Amino acid sequence: MLSNGVYKSIEHRAMVNSEKERVSVAMFFSPKFEAEIGPLRSLITPENPPLFQRVGMEKYVNDFISRRRLDGKSYLEQMKI
Repeated sequence: MLSNGVYKSIEHRAMVNSEKERVSVAMFFSPKFEAEIGPLRSLITPENPPLFQRVGMEKYVNDFISRRRLDGKSYLEQMKI
């Protein structure tokens, strides 16, 4: 959503190695709940209009976790304009 479709998400894949142990490290970044999120303004131009609606971070997290408003779509698809 932040990249306004400029950068595409890829499917996470991992290869199993039976000879070495694997270590995963989860990293999270989140704006304050009072913040508004949406496409970065620096990536919005007349030729590249916003593809996603802006939403408060608290609402985004609550809707994402509860999976409200999905109607059979992914949450990111639901946020498209």
